Amino acid sequence: MDQQFIDRIYECSFVPELWPGVLDELSQIADARGGHLTAFSTKVVNWTSSASLRAGLERYYASDLVTRGQRIPRIIGARHAGFLREHDFFTDDELRADPLHQDFLRPAGLGWGAATAIPLPTGDTLFFGFERNQDRGFIESAIVHQLDAVRPHLARSAFMSARLQLERARVASETLALIGLPALVFDNQGKVLAANHLIEALNEHVRWRAQDRVSLKDAAADVLFRQAIDTLNIIGAAPVRSFAVRGAITNAAMVAHIIPIRRSARDIFVRCAGSLVITPVTLPQAPPVELVQSLFDLTPAEARVARRLTGGETVENIALTGGVSLNTIRTQVRGVLDKTGCRRQAEVVALLGGITASCKSSVATAPST
Repeated sequence: MDQQFIDRIYECSFVPELWPGVLDELSQIADARGGHLTAFSTKVVNWTSSASLRAGLERYYASDLVTRGQRIPRIIGARHAGFLREHDFFTDDELRADPLHQDFLRPAGLGWGAATAIPLPTGDTLFFGFERNQDRGFIESAIVHQLDAVRPHLARSAFMSARLQLERARVASETLALIGLPALVFDNQGKVLAANHLIEALNEHVRWRAQDRVSLKDAAADVLFRQAIDTLNIIGAAPVRSFAVRGAITNAAMVAHIIPIRRSARDIFVRCAGSLVITPVTLPQAPPVELVQSLFDLTPAEARVARRLTGGETVENIALTGGVSLNTIRTQVRGVLDKTGCRRQAEVVALLGGITASCKSSVATAPST
């Protein structure tokens, strides 16, 4: 195998955008139309492919064939450290009945392939596959041996990429600690990948669980935390969610922010889904409208109402001086309660009251440059 090609495989660990080119080169070895690479976890499937297969794979992963077809589960279940072809795990009758072949591959002029599954230490499973045109015939044993020779390099490149992602999570959490923010980074299933010492010290608010899981001791806040993690996996969902978190003993309020970690569309190895950042709340004071809006995803009108409530105004006075109906203000107050996780207006006042003071305290204690 050409050493320069092997080097390109390892380069993909650092530059995932190079994978389609490597898959094209491997496809030439297999005399295939193209290749694809998929990372499977419990909730999320990330993939990349040769340009020749991309449109078809977009339809495939948007359909139910992912769960109906038997190719992937059989290859994963075989636990074979090499590439397998259809006749290695299908009988002729099973192949004719398989939905993946009958409803997707054969209509596309495909039907013969070779694939392998590689388990990652992160718990995900990596799947490499190469699809050959049906009229070309099945992939020969000699070609399978060539693909098997490359497989250890593919596996090591994948392991390296997974380790890099864990290191990036650690650096992200420690960077937030440098500016005084308790934070942790989690994957798309809520498993903690890294946490800084500041959030580890929040024993009154955060509960550490087995298998690298975490929950919030405030039951209402924990429900919002779980909902936010699930929302991160939905395309087009709100990018940030913020809500109140109360202490288990003193009932001291803090603000939790769930912030997504965005990724390159082709970086299938990225496991960091989001970060939980907790902001302390201290002395009562009305924060700026812009700060309230950005922290809690409020509309401009909701942010103004929230600030005026914190400043001691009543709902009736806000409506009167603003020249709007009482029902409009009450609707905006309900929006504020929902987005902050509060149950009463008094809780909103207590929650927002010290945000500005907390920010000023952080600035005052920051080292000069």
